[in-house]
Amino acid sequence: MNIIEKYIANNHFGKTLGMDFKIIETGLVHYFLTITQDHLSTPKAVHGGVIAALMDGVLGVAALSAVVEQQKIVSTVEFKINYLTPSLLNDQLLGIGKVEHAGNRIFVSSGDIICINRQDIVIAKAIGTFNAYPLEKAVF
Repeated sequence: MNIIEKYIANNHFGKTLGMDFKIIETGLVHYFLTITQDHLSTPKAVHGGVIAALMDGVLGVAALSAVVEQQKIVSTVEFKINYLTPSLLNDQLLGIGKVEHAGNRIFVSSGDIICINRQDIVIAKAIGTFNAYPLEKAVF
C-alpha cells in the first residue's frame, strides 16, 4: 500500500464528512464535497468547521503530493482561511490546492474552495504551511 492509499484508508474524518480528492499532478489537487444536512449549523448555512476541514485537506494533500516520492508525509503547521460567502445545502464544492513553495522540510500551499453549482462562486481562500517528515516517523 503506497502513502496516498494509507492516507485514504486512515482518514476516517474525511470519509465521515464525505470528502474525496484527486491528485491532478505533483503539487496540484482537487478536493470534492457535496453539502448535506449533516454539514449545516443553521437551517441553511454550512458550519465553518466543515469548510476549514475541507481546506486543510486541500492544502495538505497538495503538499503531500509533492513529497510522496521521497517517502515523506506532511503535517499542518498552520493555515489562514478567509470565508468569503456561506456554503449552502446541496452545494457541490471543489477545492483546488496548489503548492506555492517546496522546501526540503517546509511547504506552503494555497487553496480556493468554489461552489461549482452556483456559477463557481468562491466560498473560501487560504494559505498554509506544512512540515514534511520521513514516513517512518508517522503514526499509521
